[in-house]
Amino acid sequence: MEAKKLIEVKDLKKYFHVGGGGVLKAVDDLNFFIREGETLGLVGESGCGKSTAGRTIIRLYDATGGEVLFDGMNVHKLDKNKAKEFTKKAQMIFQDPYASLDPRMTVGDIIGEGIDIHNLYKGKERMERIYELLATVGLNREHANRFPHEFSGGQRQRIGIARALAVEPQFIVCDEPISALDVSIQAQVVNLLIKLQHEKKLTYLFIAHDLSMVKHISDRVGVMYLGTLVELASSTELYKRPIHPYTQALMSAIPIADPDVERSRKRILLEGDVPSPINPPPGCRFKARCRYATDICSKEMPEFREIGKDHFVACHNV
Repeated sequence: MEAKKLIEVKDLKKYFHVGGGGVLKAVDDLNFFIREGETLGLVGESGCGKSTAGRTIIRLYDATGGEVLFDGMNVHKLDKNKAKEFTKKAQMIFQDPYASLDPRMTVGDIIGEGIDIHNLYKGKERMERIYELLATVGLNREHANRFPHEFSGGQRQRIGIARALAVEPQFIVCDEPISALDVSIQAQVVNLLIKLQHEKKLTYLFIAHDLSMVKHISDRVGVMYLGTLVELASSTELYKRPIHPYTQALMSAIPIADPDVERSRKRILLEGDVPSPINPPPGCRFKARCRYATDICSKEMPEFREIGKDHFVACHNV
């Protein structure tokens, strides 16, 4: 039986007002869902709105429009008490393990902050829970009395994961959790996240640049371009049969381990400039860089539609 939809994002918008009366449309009409226990990968170039989408979904930013449904509840319409309950169920692992931890707090206090806010454990039980979380992410109990500057980047990200797990969430937004880490550490962190997902039945939104790592961890993958999705499919389907011209260009840039294949294959180089997200032009936002663009691409925004089972594409030429 198919798992229920835990997260539903419907026509989500997040706009920022900038100087001169302009409006930066960071997220514009975003639509997708995440099933319970699933990992949805979200990829795209820097500035496409991935991180803003993640932060809006868990209420770090107020939505400009649209809905985010968590287990059927609109998270941007919750009262104070229900909003606090939502923050217990939905957590975030941040991109920068150096900036996301308070340098004045010990690791024990950083992990224990959520426990205290939600009154989950007290006294000796609280410390035992903190020690248990440290062990879960591969750290030692004596690390609880140290400060963030005493740890490496990979260790700090493990602390960030422990902090997110402290309140026993159902859903975690992983906002580029490996991009600031050494390559040798990235696989360790991703494998830890996969292990925790199986053990604790977690649901992830995994935001990243590294397309190979996204394929490794994700059940389905969405491709964002300038604030909206252009393609969404299962991980296997998307990497085997990318349909949108932008997705094809991204996939062609993934290195292949076989040197003979790598030398012989053709990369798709995108030309033209990325349109400004401040009052973007009408029609398809990718048209200025698309080798298949036609007249209709300049006039109408393509519909995000299903072209195969669970394979969605926004393109006039499909």
